[in-house]
Parts: sequence; C-alpha cells; structure tokens
Amino acid sequence: MDINAILRRAIELNASDIFCIAGLPLTYKVNGRQQREGEPLRPADTCQIITDIYHLCGRNTDRFAAEDADDDFSFAIQQLGRFRANVLHQRGTLAVVLRVIQFGLPDPEVLHIPPEVMAAAKKMKGLVLVTGPAGSGKSTTLACLIDAINRSREGHIITMEDPIEYIHRHNRCIVTQREIGSDAVSYVSALRSALRESPDVILLGEMRDHETIEVAMTAAETGELLFSTLHTTGAANTVDRIIDVFPASQQQQVRIQLSMVLQAVISQQLVPTVDGGQTVAFEIMYTNPAIKNLIREAKTHQIDAAIQSGAAQGMRTMDNSLLQLFQQGRITRETALTYCIHHEALEKRLDALRML
Repeated sequence: MDINAILRRAIELNASDIFCIAGLPLTYKVNGRQQREGEPLRPADTCQIITDIYHLCGRNTDRFAAEDADDDFSFAIQQLGRFRANVLHQRGTLAVVLRVIQFGLPDPEVLHIPPEVMAAAKKMKGLVLVTGPAGSGKSTTLACLIDAINRSREGHIITMEDPIEYIHRHNRCIVTQREIGSDAVSYVSALRSALRESPDVILLGEMRDHETIEVAMTAAETGELLFSTLHTTGAANTVDRIIDVFPASQQQQVRIQLSMVLQAVISQQLVPTVDGGQTVAFEIMYTNPAIKNLIREAKTHQIDAAIQSGAAQGMRTMDNSLLQLFQQGRITRETALTYCIHHEALEKRLDALRML
C-alpha cells in the first residue's frame, strides 16, 4: 500500500485524520465522519505503512521497536502537506493515526473565527488560553493568532510545540519554532530557555502538568504575552483546573497570581452543521476587574454570569454562541442542545424563538 497515495487521498478528501489500524479498513475522518476504504488492514500492512512513513521522513525506526513505545512526530511532503503522526502499539500490533495539516496558514474568516477571538492577538502581555477537547481546532486558532501578530507588529515570537504543526515564516516578527523531543527536551526546559532569548510572544503548545503551569505563569508575569492550551471546557473549569494542580497551601497565592496574569480564556468545540460539515462554537472570556475579583475570591461558579454580562467587551458564553449559530441556520436545534452547557436554559430560549 503506497503511503504517498494514502496521503494524497487524504488531501483530496479534505480529511482531518487518517487511521491505519489492523482489522480496520484504511479510514479517513472527513467533517467528523469516518470514510472507510478497501479491505481490512492486516498487521503486516500497518507495519509496512509505518515503516514507509519513517523512511519518507528519514526517522529512525528504532523509536517504535520497544513494545511499550509510542512515537509522536510531524513531517512534510513537498507540494502536498504537513502531517502529524502518532505511532502506537495496540493488541500486539502497530497502528498509526495521522493528523492532516494543509500547507499554508489558516484563514480566520474562512474558518468563521470571530473578531472577538482574534482580538486576543492585540494583547501585549499576560496569559491567553485556548481550551477545548482534543481535535477541536485549538492549534488552528493559535496559528491564526500568531500569524496576526506576525503580520501586525515587530517582536520575537517563540513557539514550543509537540510536534510542530503550522510553519510560520519571518514577517514583521522574528519567529523561532522549537519541537519538543528534537529541539528541546521538554516544555519546561524550552520555556525556561525562552525567557533568556528576548521573547515578546511565547506559544507553549500545552500546559500539561504542575511544573509547566507554574513556569508558564511566572513567564507571563515577566511581561511577555504567552499563549497556551488546556483540555478543559469553559473558562470557569479552566481556572479551577489551573488552581487544582497546586497543593492546597499554595492555592490562594496562585489565585492572586492568576488573577493578575490571565488575559483571556477562549474555549471551543467543533459542532456538526446542517450541510454535513463542521463549524466551531466559542466561549470567549476577557478578564475585567469583576472577573479578576471572582478568581481571587474563589467564586469561579459566578464567571459564567460575568461573561454573560460582558457582551459589550467581546465576551460570549458557549450557549450564546450555539444560539447564534442556530439563528444563522448553520446548526439544528438538536445540535445546539447536544453541545450546550446549560440544557434547560437554552431549551427555553430556543422555544421562545420558535414562538416569535
């Protein structure tokens, strides 16, 4: 099975992911739905596909020789695209899942990323978090924000990613991109090093653990603008997640620290559209004095109400975003209710619209 043909087929289909797993036909994920092609793959087939990928990008196959070893890396095929690969062992066989990344940088208008989200690129310092489940488009939103900064002002942008997905060229900014595993040992070591490299903007691929979060918050305190991600849904849950990774004895101090450095939390999820595609629904929170006070006083349960009342400052709740998509005719009532946060409240608002 020709790996180049598999990759070309994914680009033709505009697939987001490719699954090569023994016992399953070659599967492409297109607009959130599976498209299976051909006969079920045998263990020898998946092993050959993975070997071909390694040869294609000049990577040592010893990396997946150990029975418990996974491997995560990215590679590019000229005039085709970039791909993020995760090689894994399952049921005694090898499998690979490939994320497809089109060449070039994403266009926020084409992706329906609203101006209220892109406004985060105008921040000059502090912490901006883009959150949501895996595969919800966080990396794409961050790429749009970094590109907007690169085109609008001078500075040094440093990205730390595992692996690198979108390639940013030097424009008005100097752009340094470091891949964890090949250019740096870990996020923490790369972040500590970045603070000595005259950064203006830092992109930290993911705040994975206590130490990374601690160093990231310290970096944001030094006056740089730092973007990162968390696998959380909603601003209130994001704040709680950050606080909860610290010991109880430190949590009040962390609340004070976070209230000072946090600039915005952008939460997103992909939802199916009426035409069979997908679109992004956003919750947008920018910290104002009221929200900073709620963080300091451990009243995160009131953040949703503060977002609701902050519409004039570009804020919106996830439920408002879904309601807007429904009013635009882009998603169904059922989809809005499936992906909302407060089911009963949104159902009443939808019923009210139907009665108009």
